[in-house]
Amino acid sequence: MNRYLNEARSVQLFPGTGKPEQIATVLEHEIRSGVLGFGDRLQSENELVQRFSVSRNTVRKGLEELSSRGLITTKVGIGSFVTFDGNPVDDSIGWSRALANAGANAETRTLRLEVIEDPDLAALLGIENPFFIAVDRVRTNASDGHAISIERSRLPLSPELEDVPLRGLREGSLHQTLRGAGLIPDHGEEWVGIEMLNPEDAAILGCPQGTPFLRGRRLTRAADDRPIEYVTSLLNPAHFALHMRF
Repeated sequence: MNRYLNEARSVQLFPGTGKPEQIATVLEHEIRSGVLGFGDRLQSENELVQRFSVSRNTVRKGLEELSSRGLITTKVGIGSFVTFDGNPVDDSIGWSRALANAGANAETRTLRLEVIEDPDLAALLGIENPFFIAVDRVRTNASDGHAISIERSRLPLSPELEDVPLRGLREGSLHQTLRGAGLIPDHGEEWVGIEMLNPEDAAILGCPQGTPFLRGRRLTRAADDRPIEYVTSLLNPAHFALHMRF
């Protein structure tokens, strides 16, 4: 984390001048005074919302004002999403529903639902508790049984989720389970690459060892930046692709 993100403090805005202009002025001062150095990144929109106690729309207008002053450069309208047979997969509504909406005739089988200890993942996510709920699922085509995907989700163990390994997923859906516990995804990151199937995954998916699959890793966070879910997916490239829009 850069020095600026460590030093940034909450700011009280006052009546009179518009809030977007006040936000731009505060950030301009930090840039010109050297608090925000060349190459440093601004706080995220969520962090700025909390810092200035304003709406996301107000923050965006403040950043637009700062950009108009020639002090920052922003890239807008850039996004990427996974498609199934060319149809966008909106996983914000839950993976099962998203696949169904995209035309996938998928059956889901749960391979694992238990508490595990993974200190390496805890370190990666920057959390102290090394315990996670592991939810591993495989999806196949309901017509002929060919492989669609494997998803291995890791949920940081918390009081809201501690009974999930005993009672199972709410309505069989991880999406519904998280929302039922008040854990609402707000933002995150996703990485996509290629992975050759190892013997274990090849056996689960019924594919030859070494078959190339898309490998996705997604970290979802709540509005307060708390990690909610880290999931690693293996996606059959006969169906899935990464579509980028800019």
